[in-house]
Amino acid sequence: MDKKSLTEADIRSKFIDPAILHSGWTESQIRREHYFTDGRVIFIGQNHDRQKGKKADYILYRANNLPIAIVEAKDNNKPVGGGMQQAMEYAQILNLPFAYSSNGDRFVEHDFLTGEERTIEMDAFPTPAELIHRWQTAKGFTEKQMPIIDAPYYFDAYTHEPRYYQIEAVNNTIEAIARGQNRILIVMATGTGKTVTAFQIIHRLRAAGLKKKILYLADRNILIDQTMTQDFRPFKKVMTKVQDATIDSAYEIYMALYHQLVAKEEDNKPDPFTQVKPDFFDLIIVDECHRGSAKDDSAWRKVLEYFSSATQIGMTATPKAETGANNLDYFGTPVYTYSLLQGIQDGFLAPYRVTNSFISIDLQGFTPEEDERDLLGREIEQRLYERKDIGRNIAFIKRREIVAHRITKMLQQIGRMTKTIVFCSDTEEAEAMRELLVTLNADLCRKNPNYVMRITGDDAAGKKQLDNFIDVDALYPTVVTTSELLATGVDCKTCGLIVIDKEIGSMTEFKQIIGRGTRLRTDKGKWHLEILDFRNATAKFKDPEFDGDPEPPQGGTATKRPKSPMPPAPPESPVHHEKYVVDGENITINTEIVSVLGEDGKTMRVENVRDFTRRQLRKRYASLQDFIRNWSAADRKKAIVDELKEYNILIDAVREKNPALANADIFDIICHVAFDQPALTRRERANNVIKRNYFAKYEAPARRVLEELLDKYADYGILNLEDPDILDHEPFCEIGKPQKIVKLFGGMQNFVQAMKELESEIYKQAI
Repeated sequence: MDKKSLTEADIRSKFIDPAILHSGWTESQIRREHYFTDGRVIFIGQNHDRQKGKKADYILYRANNLPIAIVEAKDNNKPVGGGMQQAMEYAQILNLPFAYSSNGDRFVEHDFLTGEERTIEMDAFPTPAELIHRWQTAKGFTEKQMPIIDAPYYFDAYTHEPRYYQIEAVNNTIEAIARGQNRILIVMATGTGKTVTAFQIIHRLRAAGLKKKILYLADRNILIDQTMTQDFRPFKKVMTKVQDATIDSAYEIYMALYHQLVAKEEDNKPDPFTQVKPDFFDLIIVDECHRGSAKDDSAWRKVLEYFSSATQIGMTATPKAETGANNLDYFGTPVYTYSLLQGIQDGFLAPYRVTNSFISIDLQGFTPEEDERDLLGREIEQRLYERKDIGRNIAFIKRREIVAHRITKMLQQIGRMTKTIVFCSDTEEAEAMRELLVTLNADLCRKNPNYVMRITGDDAAGKKQLDNFIDVDALYPTVVTTSELLATGVDCKTCGLIVIDKEIGSMTEFKQIIGRGTRLRTDKGKWHLEILDFRNATAKFKDPEFDGDPEPPQGGTATKRPKSPMPPAPPESPVHHEKYVVDGENITINTEIVSVLGEDGKTMRVENVRDFTRRQLRKRYASLQDFIRNWSAADRKKAIVDELKEYNILIDAVREKNPALANADIFDIICHVAFDQPALTRRERANNVIKRNYFAKYEAPARRVLEELLDKYADYGILNLEDPDILDHEPFCEIGKPQKIVKLFGGMQNFVQAMKELESEIYKQAI
């Protein structure tokens, strides 16, 4: 057998598969050609597509969802270690201790536990027991700890298989607990499944018999309800929600709000959590731990302190390291971190486009005339009112109108039924914005009066509609105005537009606001997030702290909590301070800058489709001749288009931004944009083929087939011509079945050759 002539697939099936199975690995321990990421979403304008996801040739498991090794295969024309760098990259992403590469002759092993590499013969691939022993020894796990570490994941017909990063978060947590660690922090970006991760942690610890009484803490009722009805549903029979300040000891899993466990100071009653002994709970999950209990002076902290013997796991998207609110100090260094940018790169989270809208009065400020009065007849205090004051200390009617008009224009551009959250300075501004948006969108408000609503902490009617807003299948409310209530914890999977018209004081608040729109729901048409920013809050994207763990505060640990702390203020409250209201004159939007996340995943680039596409094409192709050579060599031109996605290039987006190229061939678009060549339309290329009388050498029936194929190309392009099922559709059905059509050319080989010649004729002048 000539190995050099075999494909990579052949090498896998004939050599690598037998070698792995021969070493004692069972089929249940092997996963082949496994995509562990979805592939980053790329978008330009309203055009979307995905890059290729990351795919491992083999992942080897010591048990269900407990991977231990990765194997990358190459054909025999490549060296035995030709796949090692890729294997190592994937192994590091998946946190695997062993990586292998093979071309069918031997294996190369990289051991991350020792840093060593070695070559292994095909008949000497390590057994499962050997790899497990090496891993266990290096980690220092005892036989007593292994049943905890190997506890199974939960599976049923309704449960999604955990994603790779969720597996890592769960496994790292279980391993930390097995080692005796009792304070654990998990950092996962909003929308990446913190609750499903918590569910699997709880299930595995219960399955191991290690944790029997579990408390799940949150500070908002909607978070508890969402968790119970969704991710924690399999716990239904053993789970209860703490209500009426009563802890029923008959259950195993308790879902509770902090304020349900802490007595009001004015009631002069013992705290409800004291109904049970301090050792009643042996595991506590603290959801969104950046709030409430993270603060040293919070009344809620005493819940955690009372149950101090329990293992406590904090989960958040935004770890804090502020003096007096340091959850890093309380829970420790995260055992696992999965960032927003990593989620975007993997294709699990929505990428974002930012439109920074700069309003004249925000830039230049406002100083009232002497003795000037506002619309309510109040004399305006003499000082310079800056952007930070607008909406809080002073409001301009004209500015409100400009913001409302720009929001409406944005919705007209991206789709008026896009779920939208408008963050305003306070509840008063949220109401004013609601009224303006209702007027500007009266046609849709006539169809449903809930098209625009205010949802704030002081508005009972609005809060009643919150469930409908976050329901992926409910159309209304569509646009909501708010101040604080929707900034954190609310899971609105289809939110496609976030409007920022309030000053954002902290990175934590910014991350939480952006997190409302980070989820992908391509089945509902949501491929990306639009951010309309009137306050330049999105400058925080460029802050190094945006997507990293904060450093602990300078000067040591946070100060201790006072003995009799006051509970934190409610999330949102009506305006009580004096706010001037002014008409405002000559207020305009000075300029707008549209930017998107850079292809490096860190920088923001200004979006100019033509310039960006030209730059990216020239990264791939050194010259026009280089491109033409690659185009000619490609058996299928779709391979070219797919490759360009890895460079964030979407041909349809180029067409969208340049109507003159609407009917141009993909070939011509690339030549025109990258190398300034004149662009022919597809019809012009088809007519050139006809003028050359190319079809004359074929008999009439075959000639008709080729003429119809050329016509298809002129209408729809080269990718349509490459469709393997093209002969199954009109007008070819009139000629006969595909088998009959192929016979007109003397068989499949001749038909394929005729198609290649036709394609060559289409591009003859250029090539």
